[in-house]
Amino acid sequence: MSLSLKHKIAVDLIDLISKTWRIQILGEKPAKSGIVAFWHGQMLPGWKALADMTPYAIVSKSKDGAVLSALLEKWGLNLLRGSSSKGGKEVLQQIGELAKNNLVLMTPDGPRGPNHKMKAGAVIASQRSGTPLYLCAILIKNKRVFRKSWDNFQFPLPFSKIIISYSNPLYIENFENRNLTEKMIKETEKQLIEMNENIFRKVEKR
Repeated sequence: MSLSLKHKIAVDLIDLISKTWRIQILGEKPAKSGIVAFWHGQMLPGWKALADMTPYAIVSKSKDGAVLSALLEKWGLNLLRGSSSKGGKEVLQQIGELAKNNLVLMTPDGPRGPNHKMKAGAVIASQRSGTPLYLCAILIKNKRVFRKSWDNFQFPLPFSKIIISYSNPLYIENFENRNLTEKMIKETEKQLIEMNENIFRKVEKR
């Protein structure tokens, strides 16, 4: 899908602004393979922080997805087009294969929400592929929040400080009981919410 001039300018502008972001990593970045999950509304710094590792990003096949794809290609990321709602089964299989030798970045509450409600994709892909799942919490100090969007999308303003924290690798057991898998999805959702809250508390204390 070719981009309009307006969208090309938007991509270039976001790229330019992203070069001014001051990203601070708490702890260590994930290893060279596995799945990294962060909330949909925080996806821009989530992608940008790991761009130097040439990971794969999951982007929808929508018009908005075409704009994001152009931005991510400019940042040097690999793309996997699809979502849990369109081509989900095939995409999930691809994610599992790619994660064995690459980082795959996912927004587990996307593509349409509800906000901060983890869907099964990231956990199932990690479980089936035997690769670690890393949860990623993000705090953007100066930002514009799009309150009318379902994910309260956060755009970091120029020169904003961004603090990012990654969990230790989580290895998801291949449960035969579906209820245990669903319990694990809820537990990872709770952990990611708590990680984001903890970053906020640490920053507030400074």
